[in-house]
Amino acid sequence: MVDQMAAPFLAPWGGPAVAPAIDRLAAEGVVFDSTYSNSPLCAPARFAMMSGQRNSRIGAYDNASEFASTVPTFAHHLRASGWQTSLIGKMHFVGPDQLHGFEERLTTDIYPADFGWTPDWSDSEGRFDWWYHNLDSVVHAGVADATNQLDYDDEVGFRTIRKLRDLARTADDRPFMVTASFTHPHDPYVSRQQFWDLYDHDAIPMPTVGPLAVDEHDPHSQRLRHVMCADITQVNDEQIRTARHAYLANCSYVDHWIGQILDTLDHHGLAENTIVLFTADHGDMLGERGLWYKMSFFEHSARVPLIVRSPARFTPRRVATHTSLLDVAPTLLAMAGIEVPETMDGDSLVPLLDGSEQADRTVFGEYLGEGAIAPIIMLRRGPFKYIFSKPDGEQLYNLDDDPNERENLAAPNHQATIEQTEALTSFQQAIVDQWDLDTIHEQVLASQQARRVVDAALRKGRYSAWDFQPTTDASGQYMRNHLDLNDVEAGRRSN
Repeated sequence: MVDQMAAPFLAPWGGPAVAPAIDRLAAEGVVFDSTYSNSPLCAPARFAMMSGQRNSRIGAYDNASEFASTVPTFAHHLRASGWQTSLIGKMHFVGPDQLHGFEERLTTDIYPADFGWTPDWSDSEGRFDWWYHNLDSVVHAGVADATNQLDYDDEVGFRTIRKLRDLARTADDRPFMVTASFTHPHDPYVSRQQFWDLYDHDAIPMPTVGPLAVDEHDPHSQRLRHVMCADITQVNDEQIRTARHAYLANCSYVDHWIGQILDTLDHHGLAENTIVLFTADHGDMLGERGLWYKMSFFEHSARVPLIVRSPARFTPRRVATHTSLLDVAPTLLAMAGIEVPETMDGDSLVPLLDGSEQADRTVFGEYLGEGAIAPIIMLRRGPFKYIFSKPDGEQLYNLDDDPNERENLAAPNHQATIEQTEALTSFQQAIVDQWDLDTIHEQVLASQQARRVVDAALRKGRYSAWDFQPTTDASGQYMRNHLDLNDVEAGRRSN
C-alpha cells in the first residue's frame, strides 16, 4: 500500500511511465481501471478498507476518529482462521488499539494516534493552523537527501524485506499476510536527487485543468481552497512544475522499494504462491483545478490504483467495472477461503479476478472530514459520477464525455438529456434510500465535540501517548548463550 498516489499519474491508468515495478505488477496481474477511495482522506479511507464497512457506519469520519476495537478487520478474520498477520508501516490507527487484528507490528506509525487532528464543522471559516494543510509543500518543493517521510519509508522498506526473508526461513508453517504500507508519494513534495534526476524538469506535465476562478469552483472546493490556504497563497508555474516533478520522483522512490519487495519474493521462491495486492488510500489533485492534496471526489483525489497479482490463480487482464477500497477486505477473505460476513458493505472481487463476472457495479463514497460542513456523498455508476451534499447541492458528470469533470449536468441551467435525467433521478433516490444524512450530520458533530473534550483533558498533567511503541527482545536476537550456535546459524541461513 502507498499513500496519496493517484491512479491518473501512473502508466497503467494513462499516466507517465514513472514506476517500473508497478508496471510489472500490472503486466503480470489483474488491473482494475476504475477503483475509488471511499473517503479521500488517510485514516477514514484505511478504516473502510480494513473493515469493509462504510465510514458513517463505523464512525470513521476524519483523521482523528477512533477506529473502534469492536470493528472486525480483515486482519482479525485472517488471524482467527490461522494466518500470521503482520503490519509494517502506516495505517493511521487512531485510539489506544494500535493493532486491530495484526499479530505483530514492526514499526510505529508516522502520524499521531490521538484526537488532536479533530476538525470543527461548527466553525466553517476557522482553521487549525498547526495541522491543517497549507501550500508550503508546493512553495518549498524540491530536492533533499532526508525528510521525515523518507526516513519513515526507508525503515518500512528495510523491515518488509527482512520480514519476508524471515518468513522464507521460518519453522512456522502458517500462511502469512503481510501489509507493507509506505507513506510516499504523500507530500511534502521533496525527493532524493537520484529519483529527481530520472525526469526532464521541462517535460514535467502541467495540470490538465489549471486554476479556476472562485465562482467556477463548487462550494466544497471553495472551502478546500480556504482549508489549504490556496485562497491567500499564490503559486507560480515553476513552483507547480517543481512540486509535480518531486511527486513523480517520489512515485519512483516508493516504486523502487516495491521492486525490491517483488525481487525478494522471487529470490526466496515465494512469488508463485503469494498473492500481491497493490493499492493506495487516495490520490492527489497536484494542482488540478488549482487544488492540492486530497479531500475531494474529483478523479485525481479519489481514484486509486488497484492491482492483484497471483500467477497460480488469475490470468493477467484488465477490469473496467467500478470498484472501491471497501472491496479489499471481502476480496482478501474470499481468496483465503474465509466466508465474507454480511456486515461488510464491499464485495469480493474474485468473480472479476477470475473473469466469471463483468457486471456493472455502483460504488459510493462518504467524505466527513475537514473542508466539509455536512456529509458529502459520491456515487459512481456507468459513465456517471454524482456528488451531493445538502448545503452544497448536486454535481453530475459524464466521465466518458467529460473526463476532466468540467460540465455539471445537474446545474440548474443545464438542459439534460433523457439519459442524464434518468441517472440523476436514480442517484437522488439512492441517497434517500441509503443515507439518513441529518442523523449522520448530528453524529459527526457530536463526535467532534466529544473528542475535543477528551483531547483537551488528556493533555493536562502527565501525557500518555497512544502511539505504537515497537519493542524488540534483544535476548533472542543473533547469538545468545542460552541458544545453540549451530541451530542459530543453520536456522537463520537462507539462500
